[in-house]
Amino acid sequence: MSFFVKPAKNEYDHSHLRIGRIVSIVFIVIFAIILISSCFTSVPAGFTGVPVTFGKVADYTMDSGFHFKAPWTNVIKMDNRIQKHTISMSAFSKDIQETAVTYTINYQISKNDAMTIYRTIGKEYFDTVIAPNISEAVKTATAHYTAEGLINNRDKLATEIEEILKTLLEQYNIFVVGTAIEDLDFTDAFTNAVEAKQVAAQNKLKATTEQEQATMEEEAKAKRAIITANAEAEQAIIAANADLEVVKIQAEASLYAGQREAEMNQRIAEALSPELINYYWIKQWNGELPSTMLGENPSVMLTLDDEEK
Repeated sequence: MSFFVKPAKNEYDHSHLRIGRIVSIVFIVIFAIILISSCFTSVPAGFTGVPVTFGKVADYTMDSGFHFKAPWTNVIKMDNRIQKHTISMSAFSKDIQETAVTYTINYQISKNDAMTIYRTIGKEYFDTVIAPNISEAVKTATAHYTAEGLINNRDKLATEIEEILKTLLEQYNIFVVGTAIEDLDFTDAFTNAVEAKQVAAQNKLKATTEQEQATMEEEAKAKRAIITANAEAEQAIIAANADLEVVKIQAEASLYAGQREAEMNQRIAEALSPELINYYWIKQWNGELPSTMLGENPSVMLTLDDEEK
């Protein structure tokens, strides 16, 4: 036998009311937390916050960090870091050669104009603005060159494309940081034609170089021959002049010797007198008379014997 004691009505109502209050408090706390958290927002580093209230974009931006805002305000985070994209497209050269271009751009949006970019373009500004303008700039610059000119003036082409892009994108508050032409590709037929032309040019240059080299060698050989001939001629002239000088010196020496001898003979002749001649004759005489004598008549010759003496 069991007994069931029915609680009093007042106690039941009081318990039910207390549970209801607890549930209400929990809901209030949760709502308060949600409300308070919705009044704050965090903007990551490298981004700019753009407040939007009921679809209306504010005229100011939020830098990176924590910010207070109205609960009904949504903050759009715009990437203001330097971003990089590579796209591929086709363009035509001045001589109507199709060219496949792979192009890379580094760009950055203006932090101070992030709300304008979001208001006028949206977050998909690359697809909306940048990519079409890249295509326009590449095609405009490419059309100024022949296909061969594109190959030979690649750096100049890249500069022209970048200048066009800067002008086009600055009006959207987007700055070009750097660009590069990653690749230029042509049809196989054109590539083969260019290679054949380059080979022909190289062969022509080689032949011209060899011809110039041979000409230079011949000219150098002729110059050496002229130099050798001139040297030999100069040596012959020097030798002839030397021989002439020797002959002149010998002639002058002989003439001088003859003059000296003549002068000596003249002096000797002037110094001789009859008395001096007789003196030397007597001095040299040995005391013997001649055995023959000639008189005034040369046909008469007298012989003096010893007996007649």
